Amino acid sequence: MAWHNKQGKYGEEKVNRYLLDMGYTVLERNWRVGHRELDFVCLDGEVLVVVEVKTRADDDVSLLDLLDYRKKRNLQAAGAAYLTKKNIHREIRFDLVVVTGAEMHLEYIKEVIDLF
Repeated sequence: MAWHNKQGKYGEEKVNRYLLDMGYTVLERNWRVGHRELDFVCLDGEVLVVVEVKTRADDDVSLLDLLDYRKKRNLQAAGAAYLTKKNIHREIRFDLVVVTGAEMHLEYIKEVIDLF
């Protein structure tokens, strides 16, 4: 497995532990619909949370580079598909976790779709 794939897999494992420590209930990991994927689907109380994970070797990357318009649109479409396929009727929030560096530093950003 290539280094960046190993880093991404380890980053997702670290995020999974982080979400559980925050009290979230992880419902799905790497849920797919068509060519779209949701890294994590969780419950934060009564709110359904889609968590996008971005793993990078360094932290010299802007939020706009990590989550451009097309990626946001795909996340929203996949989130809507999840609600429909699972017949869920509740509020949905889109969050972002950026995992950077060899130390795998986590930065959690809530409501990332609403930021820009």
